[in-house]
Amino acid sequence: MIKDAFQDKALIAFVTAGDPTLEKTKETIKEIVDAGATLVEIGIPFSDPIAEGPIIQEASLRALTHGVKVNEIFEMVKELREDVSVPLCFMTYANVLFHYGYDAFLKRCDEVGINGLIIPDMPFEEKELKESARDYDVNIISMIAPTSRDRVKMIAKEAEGFIYLVSSLGVTGERDKFSDNLKDIIGDIRSVTDVPVAIGFGIHEPSQAKAMAAISDGIIVGSAIVKRIGKHEPLYDYVKSLKDAIKTA
Repeated sequence: MIKDAFQDKALIAFVTAGDPTLEKTKETIKEIVDAGATLVEIGIPFSDPIAEGPIIQEASLRALTHGVKVNEIFEMVKELREDVSVPLCFMTYANVLFHYGYDAFLKRCDEVGINGLIIPDMPFEEKELKESARDYDVNIISMIAPTSRDRVKMIAKEAEGFIYLVSSLGVTGERDKFSDNLKDIIGDIRSVTDVPVAIGFGIHEPSQAKAMAAISDGIIVGSAIVKRIGKHEPLYDYVKSLKDAIKTA
């Protein structure tokens, strides 16, 4: 279950499935889990990933160029589950689910051990998928951006699994500055739910990880990991440095 990732401060890592190959993705996920990741987001490559910055867009393009298919990603996860027990979530887009079929997609998630879905372009007001997901023990993860306080509370009240708090307006990518009202937003969230809150978008240095973990239940690191994968750089020491940083937050 997703709550297992939040026994202590959670380190959530993102990878793009199929970049550079699905076999390599499987090896990478094992490596980052061994280094301390407590939940892994697996991005399903999409041709128009509107929430993503250049680094993850390029990773999606590389994977699509190699011909990665959704069913192959499901099979990769099924194999991965023989060695990895931490919660796993897909990050994908509404078109992918619509094309595959909501029930068929959710059924496969349940079968292979996917615990949650993050769908950046699906509005909060869309309830059909969330209602169907309850039948398959899959959480639909809510994303909250620095926005109106009334909307924050409205989304948080119905959140499940964990809440993905976007650190800043815009797309993914390494940042040096974050919104200055994150602590206030988390206070609003806490006033209506005890669902864990993890901060993502832009975190790439241990000092940033520690600062963001100090005000939340965990952090999400994506572009910095995907960039290293694209450059064929080792990940273990980098991910461990993030984990070590948040232990003292």
